[in-house]
Amino acid sequence: MIVVIKIGGSLAEDQNSLVRLCKELITFSKSYPIIIVPGGGRFADIVRHLYDKLKISDEIAHKMAILAMDQYGLLLKDIMKEALPTYSLKNALKASKRGILSIILPSKIVFSSDPLEHSWRVTSDSISAFIASSLKAEKLILAKDVDGIFTADPKKNDVRMFRSISANKLLKEKLGCVDEFLPRILIEKQLTCYVVNGKHPSRIRSILEGERDIYTKINPV
Repeated sequence: MIVVIKIGGSLAEDQNSLVRLCKELITFSKSYPIIIVPGGGRFADIVRHLYDKLKISDEIAHKMAILAMDQYGLLLKDIMKEALPTYSLKNALKASKRGILSIILPSKIVFSSDPLEHSWRVTSDSISAFIASSLKAEKLILAKDVDGIFTADPKKNDVRMFRSISANKLLKEKLGCVDEFLPRILIEKQLTCYVVNGKHPSRIRSILEGERDIYTKINPV
């Protein structure tokens, strides 16, 4: 069983939570073959700003945003000294089977195959799903700064969180904190995805162990 976990860039806004998550993931990797995909975070925000300010082309902005993921991945490596940063899916698989946490730096992989459209509909969510499908992962976990997918803005009243939701429903209604393109990949690749709050690493452990907890499961059908 291969598990791909995307560490959202928003988690870097809370230093203590990010460090705690990274420490727990190192521990989890001793029992589960885990491969990390970094988000974009502030690095990608700079690309968005320049895209609006300087009218950068979609193609160049897409490439710059992916390179932003590489930068966040190197930041994560600096926190997780034991982790292996790599541009290679093959090396990541080998490391995970030896109980070594690996961090995919996705630029070379995505640039070589160019599998996704060049637009802001595609973020590190979809790129993580593409990598997870390439690795034939059993689970994709998106660790964000929210508890899961809600019926509306969770800051508002009278909203509820989905314990599970189909990718088809997500595609039609465009709910929540994932990018627009993600449901298409989940359906096409028949990939199961979980949205969980990375500030609570115990919830990630629950997903790994197949236990109920506070998170949203996205079913591919």
